[in-house]
Amino acid sequence: QVQLVEFGGGLVQTGGSLRLSCVVSGGRYAMGWFRQAPGKEREFVAATTWSGGRTSYADSVKGRFTVSRDNGKNTVILQMNSLKPEDTAVYYCAAVRTYSGSFDASDWNYWGQGTQVTVSS
Repeated sequence: QVQLVEFGGGLVQTGGSLRLSCVVSGGRYAMGWFRQAPGKEREFVAATTWSGGRTSYADSVKGRFTVSRDNGKNTVILQMNSLKPEDTAVYYCAAVRTYSGSFDASDWNYWGQGTQVTVSS
């Protein structure tokens, strides 16, 4: 049974930083972060392979967000810097057994419950 639990959402001002964590149990998985703003579809943010050797980012967050993992702690981290109001959304971590490079949420098998990130202007 795969379980994902996110931590670290909150309210921050424009230009601030937040750090999201996702603890995963139940095996070795590639991990991703997605987000969904009200009235919008869930969109890809970042992903990393199980080893952490390969990472991918949406163009909208490149240079501002960093995804990393600590497999000793079964944790994947999304460090978000230079936050903008348009980053406001519920952020979800996701897992898939083998990372294909897909940015499509339907290709990811397991999901956390989500954590709210709000960036005030």
